[in-house]
Amino acid sequence: MATLYAGTSGFAYPAWKPGFYPAKTPANQFLKHYAGRLNCVEINYTFRRLPSASTLQNWVEQTPAGFVFAVKANMRITHILRLKNAGEATELFLKMIDPLRTSRRLGPILFQLPPAVKCDVTLLREYLALLPKDLRYAFEFRHASWLTDEVYEALRERNVSLCVAESEKLEVPEVITADFVYYRLRKPDYTAEDVAAFRARSKELLATGRDLYLMFKHEESPEGALNAETLLKES
Repeated sequence: MATLYAGTSGFAYPAWKPGFYPAKTPANQFLKHYAGRLNCVEINYTFRRLPSASTLQNWVEQTPAGFVFAVKANMRITHILRLKNAGEATELFLKMIDPLRTSRRLGPILFQLPPAVKCDVTLLREYLALLPKDLRYAFEFRHASWLTDEVYEALRERNVSLCVAESEKLEVPEVITADFVYYRLRKPDYTAEDVAAFRARSKELLATGRDLYLMFKHEESPEGALNAETLLKES
């Protein structure tokens, strides 16, 4: 049975008090409270640094079975090496996040390429061939040149999801390339009508047997977390 995973990009936001976190919740209890209401979070921390085993253990201990962490691939892979000769860096990254895999808390790994990186299908295919097939991956392209049938086919061959990133700068079409779909909802505001449309679309995708990940972005207010909670309650 397909599952809807709904959450936000990050969770450590004091500005979510008291709308989402109770007013007196200490920061070290944010994740525990979050995981009691939502079932997925996208982690940006792993983009900037490799997590320690103790950090991952803490995340696992604060979350229930069934909760998953979608983790952003480290910047060395995507922004420094830009996928070129990145096998060693990728191997190290996967090794460092392995505690999430072994505890069954690992969601998709998100590879977010820089906006200036233009399409190189050969490079993409070579990099995808390095990735273990037993994990889920999503690719967020931020240059329009990547939005081609040849790229979609390369992703499809490896069961890698095209990240449908909604933003004010570039609209990525919902092209399904894997047995799951990954959305990053980056616009400043979503209306009740928008959320209702996401709910309707999520039911259609789930009916095809695909898991769906919906990640809202709202650091300054709890709206993203509340929208995700609404979708989970009504799905």
